[in-house]
Amino acid sequence: MAYQVIGIGNAVMDVISTAGDAQLDRLGVQKGIMQLIERDRAEVLTHASNGARLIPGGSVANTLAGLGRLGLSTAFIGRVAGDDLGLAYARDMGADGTDFVNAPLDGAELPTSRSIIFVTPDGERSMNTYLGISAELDEGDVDAGLFSDGSWLFLEGYLFDKDKGKAAFLKAAEACHAAGGQAGIALSDPFCVDRHREDFRRLVAGPMDYVIGNIHEWQALYQVEDLEEALRLASADCGTVICTRSGEDAILIRAGERVTVPVHRVTPVDATGAGDQFAAGLIYGLATGKPLAAAGRMGCIAAAEVIGHVGARPEADVMALFRAEGLA
Repeated sequence: MAYQVIGIGNAVMDVISTAGDAQLDRLGVQKGIMQLIERDRAEVLTHASNGARLIPGGSVANTLAGLGRLGLSTAFIGRVAGDDLGLAYARDMGADGTDFVNAPLDGAELPTSRSIIFVTPDGERSMNTYLGISAELDEGDVDAGLFSDGSWLFLEGYLFDKDKGKAAFLKAAEACHAAGGQAGIALSDPFCVDRHREDFRRLVAGPMDYVIGNIHEWQALYQVEDLEEALRLASADCGTVICTRSGEDAILIRAGERVTVPVHRVTPVDATGAGDQFAAGLIYGLATGKPLAAAGRMGCIAAAEVIGHVGARPEADVMALFRAEGLA
């Protein structure tokens, strides 16, 4: 099968529940960021997540689900164990329209990954992620034969925590370019950027054709406080630079063209997946040849839809929202 978009990321089962600020304090959860946790901590927080919803997640997986619902053929390269969570993850990804191309591993030492997400009444998400087996993904998991003429590749910065993940990214980018496609990455988190700044800089200036980051991630990457300076440096390194600004206009720069795209202001119910669905709308626009401004508007529309309800994947017909704005 020819895939239009192929993603590589952490295959993480989301465990989503609501919580107040006081409960976060009692649990020692830092509000509003993603934290990596160990297996024992994951068990404690899972137990505290009464009435949680279980949804296959991971940043790139959520983006692929959004792209699939927009009509593109998608594949996900990730690693899960052959346990109940892993089998459910692979099955449910397929049911949602994205092929999970790596079979669950029987007898794996590490269990399937999970992210325990507490959503507070103000819509902020506090993510506590146990990486488990997903962080062991390596270049052997990447089948270069998946890429066909014009495939787009989307990578998740979180997998940069291990050298084997970096090797998988480079192999996939090479296969993507050999097939005439475009490779890109989401910077994922300023703390992730801080841990791997030099490697990220080499990736952005090397095999990446497009890079998505928020203001804090771009500032962290180039170690400057001035956003304009960070974007100037980024544009010198990479052909397409996208900067989201949490409620402010998004900035997109490509080959000397710069556009600003207004966000759709809505009262957030759950900010989980806002960046993931922004990426889905954006990549859909870019992959289907839309003008840069239109692709950015698609990203903002998709992000606005997902923060209007609980969960990281769209519930409304996002293509219908595009049509209502004259974009499709």
